[in-house]
Amino acid sequence: MFLIFIGIVLVITGFAINTPALQLAKYARPVKVTGIIMMTFGFLTACVKQIDAGTVGVQSLFGKINDSILTSGLNFVNPLVDVTGVNVQTQNYTMSGVHDEGDKQGDDAIRILTADGLEVIIDLTVLYRVMPAEAPKIIRELGANYQDKIVRPVTRTRIRDNAVNYDAVALYSSKREQFQAKIFAQIEQDFKQRGLVLESLLLRNVNLPESVKKTIESKINAEQDAQKMQFVLQKEKQEAERKRVEAQGIADYQNIIANSLTDRQLQYEMIKAQKELAASPNSKIIVMGGKGNTPLLLSDK
Repeated sequence: MFLIFIGIVLVITGFAINTPALQLAKYARPVKVTGIIMMTFGFLTACVKQIDAGTVGVQSLFGKINDSILTSGLNFVNPLVDVTGVNVQTQNYTMSGVHDEGDKQGDDAIRILTADGLEVIIDLTVLYRVMPAEAPKIIRELGANYQDKIVRPVTRTRIRDNAVNYDAVALYSSKREQFQAKIFAQIEQDFKQRGLVLESLLLRNVNLPESVKKTIESKINAEQDAQKMQFVLQKEKQEAERKRVEAQGIADYQNIIANSLTDRQLQYEMIKAQKELAASPNSKIIVMGGKGNTPLLLSDK
């Protein structure tokens, strides 16, 4: 548009100085030609709009938004149209308590009250994108700053509205996935009505109050101690059972031996032992039962 404006000025100037009485009259024709060339070039430039990849163009003519969009590449448009690029790629919006980590400076974490009245701090990242066909509607109703008008407030509100149904500890552990799925469904519906697609909702951190953290740690330590004691008791029971079985085996063995031995067998075993002793080359004294149970003393010396 700037070149067209300059061209118009040059053409008007050329006609203005095209008077024989003026010394500049000889420059009138070149000025008009230059103006026409600049107007033509500016017109052609204004008619061609380049839209980058991952972006769609929204056309606005004197404040009125055109519902048709310009796709990526070169597009021929009305030179008077103002084109606004809208990103349709996946975008993220992070709300974090860590400085300079989120989209807002400072502590931007979401503080919520749970069902048990405790304050829980949540760090969250929202992954979303703009529906290309809905880009004109977004620019018309929300403007280019739709993150602060829709993404941020809707997400924070839905999280706070649902957090009151969960206890702090459950939100931190067992009910975390359920809570995330529930708020995802609600935020997805809200975004869809505004021309946005919710791709993912990431609960990055769920920070509990220090008192609750200490209680959880104490509970975990107590559970670990209980599990350890159960293991020790089970081991002792197994050892006691092993000893009982061993003792029963010994008792059964002794009963079997006691019931199976006779006098003749004992006398036979004694004779065998004495015979082996007599065959030994070492010096020895052998005491044997004689006739009438009279012991005999024998020696090899």
